[in-house]
Amino acid sequence: MDSFGTKYTWNSTRFLVNPFTCVGSTSHDASRTHGSCVVCKVHGRIPMKAAFLIVLGLGLCAITLMTPVKDYDIFVPQGWPNPRYNFRNNPLSNEGFELGRSLFYDPILSKDSTVSCASCHLQFTAFAHVDHPTSHGVDSRVGKRNAPGLMNLAWYPFFHWDGGALNLDGQALNPITHPDEMGSDLGTVLYKLKRQKEYVAAFKKVFGTEDIKTQHLLKALAQFTVSLVTCNSKYDRMKRKEAEFSEQEKKGYALFQQHCNQCHQEPLFTNFEFKANGIGVNTALVDSGRTNISGKVKDAFLFRVPTLRNVEYSFPYMHDGRFNHLKEVIGHYAQPADWILPISSELMKKKYALNSDQQKDLLAFLKTLTDKGFLFNPIFGYSSVVK
Repeated sequence: MDSFGTKYTWNSTRFLVNPFTCVGSTSHDASRTHGSCVVCKVHGRIPMKAAFLIVLGLGLCAITLMTPVKDYDIFVPQGWPNPRYNFRNNPLSNEGFELGRSLFYDPILSKDSTVSCASCHLQFTAFAHVDHPTSHGVDSRVGKRNAPGLMNLAWYPFFHWDGGALNLDGQALNPITHPDEMGSDLGTVLYKLKRQKEYVAAFKKVFGTEDIKTQHLLKALAQFTVSLVTCNSKYDRMKRKEAEFSEQEKKGYALFQQHCNQCHQEPLFTNFEFKANGIGVNTALVDSGRTNISGKVKDAFLFRVPTLRNVEYSFPYMHDGRFNHLKEVIGHYAQPADWILPISSELMKKKYALNSDQQKDLLAFLKTLTDKGFLFNPIFGYSSVVK
């Protein structure tokens, strides 16, 4: 039980990310489809109790969205820590998820209705982006940072490269109002939403009022983004003894455990700390990193350690998107003689040089962190409440 009074139960075959109770079948039996269940409609899976469930099966983490129940049991994959997100403050529902998904894909949130959350967070790239090093916004403005992937956010203690947002419900304020991103203001966004009868009806169904407030907007977005859970890669299946690594993947995993996991800690593949990794300061971008938030000189040019889940698809890499290929990233860490200050002490202590074969082995392991069920699950794709 955590500080919110939420109970957690560990199970290697299913994961429930919100405070509802559910049991789901992991077999594909279309003849037993539950008519009102989103996942059942797509995959033929039957829930045994009303809930919002992420089920491990059929090669993906699928979502079952049902009616909430009163107790707060949360199933998490074996070996995972408790989620940090306070689900009591924002109980998830089918309608809330669908509203949040619609808002995520709708450019109505931007100043000129041209940029959506999905403009910089594309599902097939693990909700990152691939077409430019840093994010692009309204009026053809270019940001300073690479848009990070969005996944497993229920476990994050803070958000953005500098940790400037302390909770998921509030983090969307920054991109919505930032002049280099959506460039809007909350008054304008709420005004536009209230003029759409479909949105008014959807918000009333979720929050019980037609008077759309900022908190409703942010909580709806969070209901979608907190559900972006990836937990069924080959690595995960190996941990559940449902798959075996090749010899090359085993070698790569051993190298990873020896050289990389101090910062990219399993199972989330990040320790959520702020580090400098020897890539040097990008003089074309005025960005001093964590110190902008903390006000501490020692935090200058430190950025949050990103997760490596789905890293094969979440290019470009680093906070400024300077590397386009994963091989370049591995090559950087494999050549410590070429590192440029600042460099965090943990990295200095683990200086290592990898030969060509070792770099290939490490790359093979990193590709086992790809969860294609997450990347191509239609449940996370485009949808709109506005018809």
